[in-house]
Amino acid sequence: METVLSSLRAAAEPTRLRLLALLAQGDLTVSELTQILGQSQPRVSRHLKLMCDAALLDRFPEGAWAFYRVAAKGPGAATARALLALLPAGDAMLALDRQRLEAVRQARAEKAAIYFRDNASRWSHIRSLHVDEREVEAALLASVAGHPLRDLVDLGTGTGRILEVLGPLADNAVGIDLSREMLAVARANLERAGLRHCMVRLGDITQLPLAAASADVVTIHQVLHYVADPAAAVSESARVLRPGGLLLVVDFAPHQLEILRDQHAHRRLGFSDSEVSGWLAAAGLESDGVIRLPGKSLTVVLWRARKPATAETASPPAAIPTQYKGADA
Repeated sequence: METVLSSLRAAAEPTRLRLLALLAQGDLTVSELTQILGQSQPRVSRHLKLMCDAALLDRFPEGAWAFYRVAAKGPGAATARALLALLPAGDAMLALDRQRLEAVRQARAEKAAIYFRDNASRWSHIRSLHVDEREVEAALLASVAGHPLRDLVDLGTGTGRILEVLGPLADNAVGIDLSREMLAVARANLERAGLRHCMVRLGDITQLPLAAASADVVTIHQVLHYVADPAAAVSESARVLRPGGLLLVVDFAPHQLEILRDQHAHRRLGFSDSEVSGWLAAAGLESDGVIRLPGKSLTVVLWRARKPATAETASPPAAIPTQYKGADA
């Protein structure tokens, strides 16, 4: 009873109801909310803190920034959904907020497009050397067919493309990446695709900010060749997988293209089956097949692995995302 009353008290103010309606549309920062509402940053921050304390909102720090959205799960999520259902769709103030939100999203998308345009040559050059990405995506889709997909985690999500491909099949999905610039691109792509149940977060894929046994499927798509310790990323993937969960690793077979190391920051020139299978075994995962997709100069490999259904976990299953704490911006 007290939890419900606390949530109702935290929402019972016009600005907070407006915030609730806005944050039901996706991730927004304090600065963006200030721009939309036309109120001071300290005032908006106070409202957000009250709503987070009442579990109506989730808060995700990202460097000097923090993103907010309506709680997906937890004690305040049901109250938030009930209140959102009561808000009148034709309210003039809410309609104005939606118009301003669209302007913020458009500005965000334009900024992301500029960044991607200025850096697109890196990806287009590499893509020209290997198999069409549509074949890789088809292999990923075939791999998850028939597998439970409540919660999906994409490591090194980059532009969020894997979330766009697999996200429609999941109840919830989160992409993790260390680049704020790439996360901006991913957010714009997910908003354009209408995937509001998918989100991206700043984080290190070798030290994931996620609870153990919180994912049904983990994907690592064209990421391990950048990572200093690929085995650590595989181990973290195993930690967050639920028993019976599926890990999908996509990367290059061994090659000799030094240009990718010199000009595109690749630390490793592909991986052998024995190397990857060693990481999987060390992480307590069972290999579940290998798919090879030969390209012009590079071969793309999809390694599949499963966490044993009887695997023990360090903590009970928990839904993603885990709530963060940190400074606002």
